[in-house]
Amino acid sequence: MIPSLKTDASRARWVRSWGYHAEYYAQTWRGSVASSVLFPILFLASLGIGVGHLVAQHHGLVDGQTYLHYIAPSLLATTTMQLGEGESLWPVLACLKWVRTYHAAATTPLEPDDILFGKLAWVATRAFLTSVFYVIIIACFGALQSWWSLTLPFIGTLVALAFSAPLVAYAARSESEASFITIYRFAFVPMFLFSATFYPLSSYPGYLRPVVQFFPLYHGVALARAAAFGQGSVASQLAHVVILVAMTVGGIVWGRRTMRRRLTN
Repeated sequence: MIPSLKTDASRARWVRSWGYHAEYYAQTWRGSVASSVLFPILFLASLGIGVGHLVAQHHGLVDGQTYLHYIAPSLLATTTMQLGEGESLWPVLACLKWVRTYHAAATTPLEPDDILFGKLAWVATRAFLTSVFYVIIIACFGALQSWWSLTLPFIGTLVALAFSAPLVAYAARSESEASFITIYRFAFVPMFLFSATFYPLSSYPGYLRPVVQFFPLYHGVALARAAAFGQGSVASQLAHVVILVAMTVGGIVWGRRTMRRRLTN
């Protein structure tokens, strides 16, 4: 019985790490409501209705959809990408260098892996809940046309983890936040604008399309749009899933090394 109890306790350690993040967020959630919930909704309304009116007048439908319906699923992907980024760079560096919360946790029975898995589990939890709320909103706009839309919260969670896992690993090896601004300006902003988020891939010049498809966010946008409209082949959607899962797994493998090195040296 004792070995079994020890095994169960070992498995539950990462849950304690998750609980820390959940309890902290319960005290600070008001500061993130605007960025993670309100701003995307206002963005959808302003672009979908405002710009969408101009698009309808001069271009008509976009890939068979109104402009509002076309961008709604893609904004789910961008919102969860930004959530994953926002939870993974400065917060992780703060816990490792400035506040040293993770060092304090490492003096308890928690292992570096438990701290990493708890952090990523919290990112997944928050991304899923945000995605559920966002799906309800875009459903109210009439932008969901398939039962596959029920998978959108899971897609949003996968997108968040695909970005969060490598970024947590990177933050765990960083000594300064100086490079974070560069990553945001020259990686996340271009991905947000040029991942077929606001206009279809076919509108890009032929030589730029492979560049757009190289962006990790493109796969999240394409997957979310396919689920919302019930379009696209199974093979292409599986390819998007494989790429996002590979990013997540690669980030976890890297993060286990960087987190252990940072907390044990």
